[in-house]
Amino acid sequence: MRERLFSLISKYNLRPNRNFGQNFLIVPGVIERNIERAELSKKDTVLEIGPGLGVLTDALSKRAGKVYTIERDSRLVQILKNEYVWPNVEIMEGDAIKVEWPEFNKMVSNLPYQISSPVTFKLLEHDFERAVLIYQLEFALRMVAEPGDKNYSRLSLMVRAKAHAEIAERIGRGAFWPRPKVDSAVVVLTPKPKGEQIELNENLVKALFQHRRSTVVSALKKSHHMLGIDREGFKRIRGEIKSLPYAEERVFKLDPQEVKEIEEALVGMGLILPQGNPSEP
Repeated sequence: MRERLFSLISKYNLRPNRNFGQNFLIVPGVIERNIERAELSKKDTVLEIGPGLGVLTDALSKRAGKVYTIERDSRLVQILKNEYVWPNVEIMEGDAIKVEWPEFNKMVSNLPYQISSPVTFKLLEHDFERAVLIYQLEFALRMVAEPGDKNYSRLSLMVRAKAHAEIAERIGRGAFWPRPKVDSAVVVLTPKPKGEQIELNENLVKALFQHRRSTVVSALKKSHHMLGIDREGFKRIRGEIKSLPYAEERVFKLDPQEVKEIEEALVGMGLILPQGNPSEP
């Protein structure tokens, strides 16, 4: 695998585009383990973001029934089309954040790190059975953090509201070319049953976690504009805000259900609308 990758790099005189976060995985063992973690069969349709030079794509094509792979770099799209014959792979050229994703039930990717957050949030809005994704280690640690942990963040909360996340393996920098400045990790995501998933008002979550070390009341005071409430409007409802559930709790200690209770109380006060639409004060 390593030889194949460097042969292609040499053949096409390829220089990785740092703006696209191109770091190619060169350790076959990681790919093999991720294929196993995905529990693939011919019944599966897999989505891959950032195929690079097709090493993972090739392995996916042999195990899955259908593979969609989204690549932004037109140079790599052309190389993939030149070098591989995959009857069950569809290569989509475009920005994975902007293009409409096809239907899939599993995702397996070595993600370009600068799009980790938007790809993860977009994934959580889709129906899927399993995702095996490589992230920067720091990002992965935030994904799996529990309420009260130093790494607990908006990302932690939003992932926890919809899915179970587990770090399956840490990966050293030498497993990639060019060598990144940070270590990486494999995260396995499995959605919670529909009845256990919690839909949260994203504006409220952002307002709270802008000040994650503050109390709920203090965080809302500092970020009231994010809910469509101006300074004077906030002064008028300050007493009501103090009666919110968990009003004096630190934001980074809240779990998704507690944030949902705060959201429902704010909806009941008429301060925000249901389904995440901010209301005028």
